[in-house]
Amino acid sequence: MTQDAGYFGPDSVSWQVHREVTVLFGGARAVLMQAAHPLVIAGARETGFYERNPWKRLQRTLMLTYAITFGSKAEAHAAADRINEVHARIKGVDPVTGLAYDALDPQLLLWVHSCLVDSALLFEALTVGRLDGAGRQRFHEEQMLAAELVRIPREVIPPTVPELRAHMQGVIESGILRATDSARSVAELFHQPPREAEWRPILRGVSRLAFATLPPELREMYGISMGPAARTTVAVTFAATRLLRPLLPPRYRYIAPYQDWRRAGARDGGHRGTKRASATAE
Repeated sequence: MTQDAGYFGPDSVSWQVHREVTVLFGGARAVLMQAAHPLVIAGARETGFYERNPWKRLQRTLMLTYAITFGSKAEAHAAADRINEVHARIKGVDPVTGLAYDALDPQLLLWVHSCLVDSALLFEALTVGRLDGAGRQRFHEEQMLAAELVRIPREVIPPTVPELRAHMQGVIESGILRATDSARSVAELFHQPPREAEWRPILRGVSRLAFATLPPELREMYGISMGPAARTTVAVTFAATRLLRPLLPPRYRYIAPYQDWRRAGARDGGHRGTKRASATAE
């Protein structure tokens, strides 16, 4: 165990947001949005995302991301280096659009990052509801540091949450996004989680919330219709989740790296350090 609390630490908004399992569920929405960008999904296809147990690959990627948030500074850099090394090998020409792609392209990285930040903030608002406007802005600013670790220049990141969301809407309205066969393959992972996926029954419900909270243009691309009954069901589900979440035991409320930190603090008698978050990414 190390006393280095990393770049963020327990007093950060990033810890407050990312520790929640219900915010983790927003990662499904982020992945669906990322997959709708043909140049992003072209790179993911190059890594063999759909072969060799794709659900575990997705889990491993998420855990590397959490290592940047919850790990020590050394662990954050190690996780970022692993991500950057993979990205450095990914480049080519997308057969769908005929456009060149490079996984280190700042604009492609910005789309991936923006989807994660926007989805985390949305699911925090829908399932937790602690953050005000200042808290959302602080989370965005903290995540700029995480973005820089994976080679996104700070100057390309919109400086405020409203500007970030306006940028995302601009990408949507540009016409570049589409539900390619590859994107639909990703969507099918959420419609029908593989048998080996943890919490498989819950993931079916999570996927419905992920599709329901997509921007309307992307829901249409994926062929998802939201009538009044469906909208009511989603609203009731989020309201119930927000009401019941505080009553859940910590092992269901918090993700593994944060639980590790809590247990380490209990062993230390209140002098808490950060458990090695990167160990869970192996």
